[in-house]
Amino acid sequence: MNYKTQIIIYGATGKMGKALIECIAHDEKLNLLGGLGPHDTIDTILNASDVVIDFTTIEATLPLVEKCVAARKPLVIGTTGHSNEAREKIEIASKSIPLIFSPNYSIGVNTLFWLTKKATAILGPSYDAEIVELHHRFKKDAPSGTARRLAEIVAEVRNVDYEKEVHHGRCGLTGERTSSEIGIHALRAGDAIGEHTLFLGTLGERLELTYRASSREAYAKGALRAAEWLCNKEPGYYDMEDVLGL
Repeated sequence: MNYKTQIIIYGATGKMGKALIECIAHDEKLNLLGGLGPHDTIDTILNASDVVIDFTTIEATLPLVEKCVAARKPLVIGTTGHSNEAREKIEIASKSIPLIFSPNYSIGVNTLFWLTKKATAILGPSYDAEIVELHHRFKKDAPSGTARRLAEIVAEVRNVDYEKEVHHGRCGLTGERTSSEIGIHALRAGDAIGEHTLFLGTLGERLELTYRASSREAYAKGALRAAEWLCNKEPGYYDMEDVLGL
């Protein structure tokens, strides 16, 4: 009998958790060792797992990171909205365990990240960068982790300071935008699963790169692919570009 990867889903009662459990049920290579809510104890089954996937809350992630470090278990983090301080602690933990921390596990979105890097480099700073994201009314953080990552990529390629150059929406007499400015606009409406568009525009033309999700299955399958890939890896801070070989 072939071995199945033993997976713990932390945040199993949420929308993403349910999607992950459904996908595991239809994958012969995977086994759901435990589906836990953010307030359930993970200690009793952690040692028997191969990898843990976190889709909980920003308050629950860091305690889980500490437990995974203590047990030397690989961790896939899909929770978004963490502070810079929390993100630094997660990165420090990756020196002890293999860890993937991605704002989005969709293969399509990670292709968008790659295309964003290439397009931004090719077009240069004369093209204004604006990001628009749409999610369901229940989403708690804004901008989305994906929108933030798109802006980070633009800032990295252009060698500008993210905190200084990112502008969240506009209101009033703001004046002309600068060439280094990066706009982010967060829309919340109905049951939209997730849409992101990067606009790169200059006088005379505009390039738009858009990703739309019609089901959470795309995110779940990507997170499970990441979890399988992460097993038996050396400690490190990985992302989906590593998983996909981009």
